[in-house]
Amino acid sequence: MALKATIYKADLNIADMDRGYYASHNLTIAQHPSETLERMMLRLVAFARHASETLTFTKGLCADDEPELWQKNYADEIELWVDLGEPDEKRLKKASARAEQAVLYSYGGRAAEVWWPQIAGKLDRLDNLEVWSIAPATLAELVELVERSMQLTVTVQDGQMWIADTDRNVLVEFERLKEAKH
Repeated sequence: MALKATIYKADLNIADMDRGYYASHNLTIAQHPSETLERMMLRLVAFARHASETLTFTKGLCADDEPELWQKNYADEIELWVDLGEPDEKRLKKASARAEQAVLYSYGGRAAEVWWPQIAGKLDRLDNLEVWSIAPATLAELVELVERSMQLTVTVQDGQMWIADTDRNVLVEFERLKEAKH
């Protein structure tokens, strides 16, 4: 018998002063049986960082040809492709070719430290790709916010993101590994 996804609800109240974006999003997040809580919370962070009315979660781990999040326009063209992890060069080339902007969040700690030097030079020509790293300690703090039904406030200012529930406030810092050349 196949394991089923665990369903989480998250009410995000976002105040992104850097982008001038203020909105509430009621999200349903399906945690794949093989997905860690750290990875699931990184998906939530990525959503908050790029939030818009048209940004959506995809099938994620269940579909090899889709990112974790994407934003499409009315012509069904991919404006933003957001992926997680330490993928191979082929996947990042595909993302860069299919989307106007591609963003990758690396979170593997030691694995990411080994992965990045091996692939960095191969990605220089992907002008619309940004790569960011999130520290494992930050993800561990985010896991402390996990509940089946979450009420979270997200504040973004001067490149810093704070995510809070009623008891805790977590600073999420992003280390830029690669900048897009727009």
